Amino acid sequence: MKFNPFRPDIPREALFTTPAVDAFLRRVELGIADGGFAMITGDPGTSKSVVLRLLDGRLRAQPNVVVGTLERPQSRTADFYRELSDLFGVTLSAHNRWAGFKALRARWSEHIASTLVRPVLILDEAQEVPTPVLSELRLLASKDLDSKQLLCIVFAGDGRLPERFRAPELLPLGSRIRRRLVLEYASRDELSACLDHLLDAAGNPSLMTNELKATLVDHAAGNYRVLMNLADELLTVAADRDLPRLDEKLYLEVFSQSVRPKPTTRKR
Repeated sequence: MKFNPFRPDIPREALFTTPAVDAFLRRVELGIADGGFAMITGDPGTSKSVVLRLLDGRLRAQPNVVVGTLERPQSRTADFYRELSDLFGVTLSAHNRWAGFKALRARWSEHIASTLVRPVLILDEAQEVPTPVLSELRLLASKDLDSKQLLCIVFAGDGRLPERFRAPELLPLGSRIRRRLVLEYASRDELSACLDHLLDAAGNPSLMTNELKATLVDHAAGNYRVLMNLADELLTVAADRDLPRLDEKLYLEVFSQSVRPKPTTRKR
């Protein structure tokens, strides 16, 4: 195979995309000209990170689009400004937030004036972002009495994120989110299509028997991450044993050991 298709770092072009995800990505791409807010939510393992990777790749492929990703969502306001200054190449004073506020807005306004597209800021694990930072971001990104947006901002997080935006202190921000994607647990057909797509992209569509694919899909319970972890464990064992193909026999050998009950010790 050209790569291990079950690891998180597979090539971006090999990632699996559902029609719903593709439609959301296109909406965000088209919305760059106006800026504003978008949000991706879903339980762990429903492919939020995959969607962000796809979005990041599509946006960076467009001319003149600047994309920044916040790496530490838990940062307080001061560190939040420092990270923004690093992302967008603006020198800020640690003790003068007002000057930093003006400098960032000026940099974004200059970019918009010369390219007609908004810079993009991506916040993964956004449910961890402190409330003062989210409020600051709303004010930082708006201009002319909230009639213009200087940024296109994409939030991604688990089920706690929509709840946070319903709180009174964050409702002004939550009400501004126009493009939303709610990721649900995948159907059997979606999991099967993902598995087939990854094997084909990796160059070995016949790596697994059909029976094994069905077994993996059943045990994944709609969770893409669980599916990838199961398949990766089987592939690791198969590589160690130099097996040409993965089947149900291997599955039973590998995973029956992990669920086999421990023998009880009799008391004398």
